[in-house]
Amino acid sequence: MARYCVFFLIGACLLLAACEPVAIAILGASASTALRYNMDGVASRTFTAPVAAVKSASLAALERMGLALDSTSSFDSGETIFARAQNRDVEIELEPITKQATRVRVTAKGGSLLYDNATAVELVQQTEKLLEVGLAKLTPAVPAMGPAQAPAAAAGSSKIGF
Repeated sequence: MARYCVFFLIGACLLLAACEPVAIAILGASASTALRYNMDGVASRTFTAPVAAVKSASLAALERMGLALDSTSSFDSGETIFARAQNRDVEIELEPITKQATRVRVTAKGGSLLYDNATAVELVQQTEKLLEVGLAKLTPAVPAMGPAQAPAAAAGSSKIGF
């Protein structure tokens, strides 16, 4: 009986020894991801809107959040907006992908070494909200179906099978 216990313990140790490197790798990867998320301070998103509309919405988001516009500069294919709060420096990069698609990358730096991911994400979300409101005003309203069009629409839906 003792012989079987020894074999069982040796087998269990071999199985646990094989799992240790995998567990350490998984823990290390998740720790570095969490650290990067908190230390990176970058939020980005691509909007289906022209660069002028995204720039206007980004500037309105800065104003809405109480951040002061510092300056703007151009780079190879886009523009960077610099803003400032009491203890935050914010950079918004606008890069046109096509005439109707624009990539926004927001970096918020708080203090000397730490980045503020929450502020960067909030700026992207506020830009999205303001852009949706602005685009909704520009989009023409779809006319409502009148009584003469209702039977045709009903007949069309029965052909599909719904």
